Order: sequence, then structure tokens, then C-alpha cells
Amino acid sequence: MEINALTADLSVSPQITAADVQPLKELGFRTIICNRPDGEEAHQPPYAEIAEAAKAAGLQFAYLPVEPGTLDPAIIQGFADALNTSPGPVLAYCRSGARSTTLFELVMPKLARTAS
Repeated sequence: MEINALTADLSVSPQITAADVQPLKELGFRTIICNRPDGEEAHQPPYAEIAEAAKAAGLQFAYLPVEPGTLDPAIIQGFADALNTSPGPVLAYCRSGARSTTLFELVMPKLARTAS
């Protein structure tokens, strides 16, 4: 699993699976955010499967899907809200990590937590 730390409280990664949730918890993550819509690829695990694993592990989970090539203002605000209210550290994922990184760059000015 490739994890890229953007700040002390936020990291991004490519697609994860339900089997990755417990190792993520052991790494100290307390919240997972899915920025990938279901059904982009044939063998992609559905977000609900990962959300269920997160809940079973005692982690927070948010589903804020970003369609490729679009930036829905509601998703951007939802991402900012999730980062401001969810326990950190947070792992956000999508297909490659790029959409999660772009969301972070867009919401940095709206974050209550100091970006580091």
C-alpha cells in the first residue's frame, strides 16, 4: 500500500481494500475518506465494503466521490468539513491518490487544522 503524507493529519493513497483497513488502523489512522466513485473499474471494491470494515475497526468513514474531470462544490465543501470534524490522522483515497490530493489543495484555505 502506497501512502503519501500531505500533512501530519492527512495522507492520500491509491485504492485500498477492506483487508487494508486494520493495517491502516495499526498505522494510527482514525478516519478514512473515499473519493472514488463505485464502478470505475471492474475489480474495484465497493466503498460500502471498505466502510463496513472501517466501522468494524472503530474508524470513521466518509464517502465523497469525485467523478474524473469534475469538481463538485458540494464534494469540495464536504471534504473540508470531514477534515475539520473527523479525528485524525485521516487517509483519503481514490484510484491513484490524485483526486484526493487535488481536493486537499482546494480546501487548504478552509481547514481549521493547521496544514503542516
